Amino acid sequence: MNADAIIIGAGACGLMCAVQAGYLGKKVIVLEKNAKPGAKILISGGGRCNYTNQFASAEQFISENPHFVKSSLSQWTVEDTISFFDTYGIQGGEKTLGQLFPVDKNAKDVVQVFTSICSDFGQEIRCNADVTEIEVQPQGFKVTYQKNGKNIDLTAEKLVIATGGLPIPKMGATDFALRFARKHQLKIVETAPALVPLTITGKDEEWFAQLSGNSVFCEVSNDQMSFEENMLFTHWGLSGPAILQISSFWRRGEVVNINLLPHQNVVSLLDEERKSNGKTLLSTLLNRFYTRKFTDALGKFLPLNKPVASLTKAEVDLIEQTIHQFKVKPAGDKGYDKAEVMRGGIDTNEISSKTLECKKIPGLFFGGECVDVTGWLGGYNFQWAWASGFVIAQNL
Repeated sequence: MNADAIIIGAGACGLMCAVQAGYLGKKVIVLEKNAKPGAKILISGGGRCNYTNQFASAEQFISENPHFVKSSLSQWTVEDTISFFDTYGIQGGEKTLGQLFPVDKNAKDVVQVFTSICSDFGQEIRCNADVTEIEVQPQGFKVTYQKNGKNIDLTAEKLVIATGGLPIPKMGATDFALRFARKHQLKIVETAPALVPLTITGKDEEWFAQLSGNSVFCEVSNDQMSFEENMLFTHWGLSGPAILQISSFWRRGEVVNINLLPHQNVVSLLDEERKSNGKTLLSTLLNRFYTRKFTDALGKFLPLNKPVASLTKAEVDLIEQTIHQFKVKPAGDKGYDKAEVMRGGIDTNEISSKTLECKKIPGLFFGGECVDVTGWLGGYNFQWAWASGFVIAQNL
């Protein structure tokens, strides 16, 4: 045996697993297809790395089995993540909604923590290693990978597949874990891009495109979920935190409801303005809450140049509906190129929730994004990656 375990994938889960295995005196070899470890960590949060969320719990994860993550999240808590990084000089500062980013550090420093500890423990990270074959043997696993045109074989009693999901192919994302799972008759929950911008086409396309660059704080919802955050108009549709969040719950053909003024009642505002100054134009009132460009765009639907005192009941109803129940039917999403994570993945019924070991193939573990566990935007997916890496390491 070349090591106690082979870990395929030097992303967040694989690196945490290697480090935690090192603490336990276990020798691992990490195989990474890219030229450097932590490729997706390095681009997360615009290079700043939103490495966890103070409010992380099972409630912020999407899975066919919503209880599955509870065991991992209790074995490795948010406090454990904060303490771990704090120990290695990375202190967290809250940006918004519980999101923690390194203070005075960035994503490179986060990756450096893992590579340094791996080096201290003698854990090998072999980059530019493209795994071509996995053979399940009676005593463990034989993994074949290609490097510089040569085939290299490794054997170990335990194998960890932490190869991530399908988003951002240019970062080396592949369907490796899913292909392996299918080959061994493991069930897969249908996959789709998640935390992804939504596209608008057809007759409304031009209206959205003209607002490109404008951001509006709003409540975005569908029948399943609602989120209050900023929505960003783009030349091809909608993005921004609120849209990315709802995209994980959106299905093609569905309408998305947008409350453009979630903390106010536009009818009450009109009543108050009518009493104080009925000559105020509707556009003047709306400009208090939106950019002039966005208010002007609403002129397609609303009588902007009318004084509030002159508005008819039908017009007030129209204003209320437009502001508080703006409906959008996206044509689709921007796909895996622009998605932050993948929805779906290896069915959690195939994996022990306590150990993350594959039930049908003893000694094999799955962690991170390739499993049917998808977190909300805001550091939740990293918390799952760290937790799953820790849990697997305890059971190698």
